[in-house]
Amino acid sequence: MTRPITLECSIHFGRRGRGARKEVLRGDAPIVTPPLGRIPRITKLMALAIKYDDLVRTGTVSDYAELARLGQVTRARMTQIMNLRLLAPDIQERLLFLQRVMHGDDPIVLRRLQPLTAVADWSKQRKLWQHFGLATE
Repeated sequence: MTRPITLECSIHFGRRGRGARKEVLRGDAPIVTPPLGRIPRITKLMALAIKYDDLVRTGTVSDYAELARLGQVTRARMTQIMNLRLLAPDIQERLLFLQRVMHGDDPIVLRRLQPLTAVADWSKQRKLWQHFGLATE
């Protein structure tokens, strides 16, 4: 026959802001703090371009025009975002792993990358990447 087990501990239900999810905070358990800074916008756009490309390739959505409608952006804006997929794979990877922005403007903006996406030769793209001072390493 098993006996019931009684467990005693203090639990604090804390909120991080208005309407925030309740969290269980245990006595001496460390509170995990989010990383400092923010993810650069170009990093988010690069991740979106990869995700959107996958949605079209798998047939989840029919084309980029449908994505634009669903995302409530213009087709021109969707084209700008999707043009990021035309960059060399190593440049795409660098965009995905940019350092977080602690303050001020993002180091790289989409407008500066558009000329690179128009170049089909990846080796030329890499040279332009260096020439425009976009390289972060």
